[in-house]
Amino acid sequence: MTYSQPLEPILQRALAGDDLTPDQGRHLLAQTDPDAIAAIRQTADQLRQQQVGDTVTYVINRNINFTNICEQHCSFCAFRRDEGDEGAYWLDGEVMVEKAADAVALGATEICMQGGLNPAAQVNGSALTYYCRLVSQIKDRFPQLHLHAFSPQEVEFIARQDGLSFSTVICALRDAGVGSMPGTAAEVLDDDVRRILCPEKINSATWLEIIGLAHQAGVPTTSTLLSGQIETPAQQIAHFDLLRQRQRQSIAAGYSAQITEFILLPFVGQDAPKPLRRRVGRDQPVLVDALLLTAVARLYLGNCIPNHQPSWVKLGLAGATTALTWGCNDIGGTLMEEHITTMAGAQGGTCMTPEDLEGAIASLNRPAQQRDTLYRPIAQPVTAAQPA
Repeated sequence: MTYSQPLEPILQRALAGDDLTPDQGRHLLAQTDPDAIAAIRQTADQLRQQQVGDTVTYVINRNINFTNICEQHCSFCAFRRDEGDEGAYWLDGEVMVEKAADAVALGATEICMQGGLNPAAQVNGSALTYYCRLVSQIKDRFPQLHLHAFSPQEVEFIARQDGLSFSTVICALRDAGVGSMPGTAAEVLDDDVRRILCPEKINSATWLEIIGLAHQAGVPTTSTLLSGQIETPAQQIAHFDLLRQRQRQSIAAGYSAQITEFILLPFVGQDAPKPLRRRVGRDQPVLVDALLLTAVARLYLGNCIPNHQPSWVKLGLAGATTALTWGCNDIGGTLMEEHITTMAGAQGGTCMTPEDLEGAIASLNRPAQQRDTLYRPIAQPVTAAQPA
């Protein structure tokens, strides 16, 4: 497809605070001239400064992937196992509490919990009881921790297992102590893509529905895009457009809970299942592609989703630091451990200290600020040691 639309009016439209159209977003992603790409980068960086300032935020958190036993077979996933497979695991409650205790000792304000869809994860025949108990075990011991837990796919899984509505599950998890919902399992919000990447997962409409129900229940969410596998630029922009529509609907409804951030998740294929790996034809993300998409995400979403974060796990800390000059204002969390992307062959590592993140931010001569999960500043950053 040939794009004849000039570039400069699109960039000026974004800087003026007007929403870009899908055609304009596609035009930006079609640029290959280095000067045009440099102009997009500069505009995204300028818009970031206008919308959220120069401070780069980060969160001290721990990521706990509590099981990799999963009923589904996503074509990009190197994490999942069947029960009994070599490498299959399922953490019990005591281990989860120990991990939370270690995180608190290191200054964490957040635990991010996600896992495989394990049909055996039930208490007295109830999946919801199991998941609520998982939350309560941590919150009862550490009520100050924010639990960022369970994606829309996990909500659907629990609801399906127990024959409950999505709202019932969301409200029960909220009441047990879940503070916000990861916007993962979105992959690409295009059902043609999803039929190849994740045919057993919820469709795009259901993902958007659950996000909206979470907001209605007072549970903030994040948002993501799994990029750089089989999707087209047009499908990337359509994904952004759906996120923007969903956020605008929550704002118009007066919900206090909304999408707090957008995170680009470039595909890592090194240890992914072979059919998709062969189809994609590379093992690691292409940084230049991820950076252009990062900039366009800021230009397309920044009016209603102002916080943008790269993935240092997928891009490496150097790549994520570079993304801070392409429209991002947050460098993510310390994580302390990470299994899903690492098992796919990512080379970014599994843990960063606050000093690592602050050092990366300082290299850009921009101020750093520790935040909580909901982007509220924490006045005195806690300096934490590297976990063993």
